Amino acid sequence: MIRRLKILWDFSRPHTIIGSLVSIGSLYLMSMDKEDTSRHLDWLVITLVAGISCNVFIVGLNQLIDKDLDKINKPYLPIASGALTDPQGKIIIITALIISLLTSWMLSPVLGLLITVINLIGYLYSAPPVQLKRHHLPAALAITTVRGLLVNTGMFLHFKYMQTGQFTEITTPVWILTGFVVAFSVAIAWFKDLPDTTGDQQFKFRTLAVLYNTTVVFRTGSALLGMAYIAVIIWAVIANEWFLTWVHALAFLLFTGLILQTNTEKHASIVSFYKLFWVFFFAEYLFFGLWTII
Repeated sequence: MIRRLKILWDFSRPHTIIGSLVSIGSLYLMSMDKEDTSRHLDWLVITLVAGISCNVFIVGLNQLIDKDLDKINKPYLPIASGALTDPQGKIIIITALIISLLTSWMLSPVLGLLITVINLIGYLYSAPPVQLKRHHLPAALAITTVRGLLVNTGMFLHFKYMQTGQFTEITTPVWILTGFVVAFSVAIAWFKDLPDTTGDQQFKFRTLAVLYNTTVVFRTGSALLGMAYIAVIIWAVIANEWFLTWVHALAFLLFTGLILQTNTEKHASIVSFYKLFWVFFFAEYLFFGLWTII
């Protein structure tokens, strides 16, 4: 039983699950406007179920379609390694898709539409003949649209709709968070391919890391994120939001240190960087979530 749960956990790509948890949780807090956040925890729980199920469908579909590619790039994944069979994987993603659609539409039309659109983009990202992931620009656009724009503005509007029964204006802090995560999402689209150039070249995936080289992509993405940190710090100073100022300044220093110690010529160093990179993604939502309740 424990082994099966471990395989399912690996199949769900844990870093993306954690990303869904912290993003939805923080946007819930930001939508409450100093209200008693425990009053509507049922909304949060159902939204998390819908969001995580949607996440499992997208990453699971990607593994089923990229089985041969993953045998080169990520042989440890359950489908590529044979720990999970194709029929088992299909059952999981179909179940996840049904759960995501049923729970989201059951809770609100805003969430239902949001999850439906995200599932559709996730399908088009991985599945032929469209397969957006084969080319760097459509891939970056898809990831940025979902993680950067739809999740942040959509989840906020969903929780507000649940409270008021109507659409409300998106607040400035949510736009600031959205802008930062858009930059982060572009970097995710670039950085995720840095360790995978061998398989991508063999399967003719036109990622930036293949078209140019890992060093160029790494430096460009790092510069983009550096500018995003500086922009948030400037806004926080102008708005007299000192908690957000100091935590972003600290995160910027730590991120700079991570960049300086990463050797793009060494595969292990790139893999280590990408894992730690997601910690900064999680931290951004935690910063805004904590700021909301302190």
